[in-house]
Amino acid sequence: MSPFSLNPDQKSSAAPERPWLTIIGIGEDGRKGLSGPALAALDQADLVIGGARHLELAAPLSAPTLTWLSPFGENYAMILARRGQPTCVLATGDPFHYGIGAELARLIPAGEIITHPHTSAFSLAAARMGWSLPECECLSLHGRALEVIVPYLQPGARLLALSWDGSTPKKLADLLTARGLGSSTITVLEAMGGALEKVRHATASSFNVLETHPLNTVAVEVVAEGDSRIVPLAPGLPDSWFENDGQLTKAEIRALTLSALAPRAGEMLWDIGAGAGSVGIEWCLRHPRNRGIGIEQRDDRAQRARRNATELGVTTLDIRLGRAPEALSGLAPPDAVFIGGGVSEPGVFDAAWVALKSGGRLVANAVTLEAETLLGTLYTRYGGTMRRLALSRLERIGGMHGWRAAMPVTQWVVRKP
Repeated sequence: MSPFSLNPDQKSSAAPERPWLTIIGIGEDGRKGLSGPALAALDQADLVIGGARHLELAAPLSAPTLTWLSPFGENYAMILARRGQPTCVLATGDPFHYGIGAELARLIPAGEIITHPHTSAFSLAAARMGWSLPECECLSLHGRALEVIVPYLQPGARLLALSWDGSTPKKLADLLTARGLGSSTITVLEAMGGALEKVRHATASSFNVLETHPLNTVAVEVVAEGDSRIVPLAPGLPDSWFENDGQLTKAEIRALTLSALAPRAGEMLWDIGAGAGSVGIEWCLRHPRNRGIGIEQRDDRAQRARRNATELGVTTLDIRLGRAPEALSGLAPPDAVFIGGGVSEPGVFDAAWVALKSGGRLVANAVTLEAETLLGTLYTRYGGTMRRLALSRLERIGGMHGWRAAMPVTQWVVRKP
């Protein structure tokens, strides 16, 4: 195995006698913004590691310096190889708020680390805006898809987002405008705390902040209109929000399915027979730390599900092309399983049940007699609850209206002992 192939969830058991790694947050004000202990750690280090900008801000340095290696993952192995030797790592602002501190702490016991945080970009931005930080949503768009902000675009919301680079504010303005939120105010806060600091405001629909400093934070005050595309907080999003070819768990059935799956923060869902991806997407929308794996055997549907996830700001749903049960092999074990298609396929339920964690929930929906018969057999063997969901929608019939019944859905819900 490569020396750089590390498991970030496993910390070394060979702890030195005292802390050896110092993580120092630095701002645009450079050395003058550092505390006495932080400056002392820089002077006493055998090596100082950081980005080129960090090292320039901290200059002059008496210790040897090293700019981050590429690919970035190699840096963790290099730092671990220095265990016990006084080493400083420079980071921007607060290293434990979307910074490298949290990543290093997954590899190195906290007792081996001393951290001197600087003021975070979020704190600086809130101070500039006069906003209460606990009332803001703080997120990072650095190294992440821009669409992760979509679920947070709620009426009246105040958002603080770390930008990827100087192009992020304009891209964000375009996204807001496309979602009917063009009246929202965007404030671009550049190089906060340094000589190049700027604070500029614009509405999303008439955004004219150009030549933006690459180190910037964006503050958004969301203004919703009647036609704004806001992601509701309740499950059961409108069917029209999902691109589909008819292979879609309908809104009302989907809401009841999510209720039966009972998502909790940080849990993993397997969505077997993902179709348009609607159940997996709504599972992930319930909490930012929720994850999902969708299994879909048709490539066109898998691609469609990925597009739906992106449109709704879900980046934690992994759509896999494959056929169950073979495609289930080797996946991270689920806390919950939804079988929306293929429950009658040999081995699908068995593979899912074996992989399901103890206490996990399994929900299977059936619309055919054959699938319903199988659910009855499984109910007899494993228990749980069964219900039939019948739905009618009012539709136009000529010049009048009448109720049109959808195919009834039989739903089996079971919890693994």
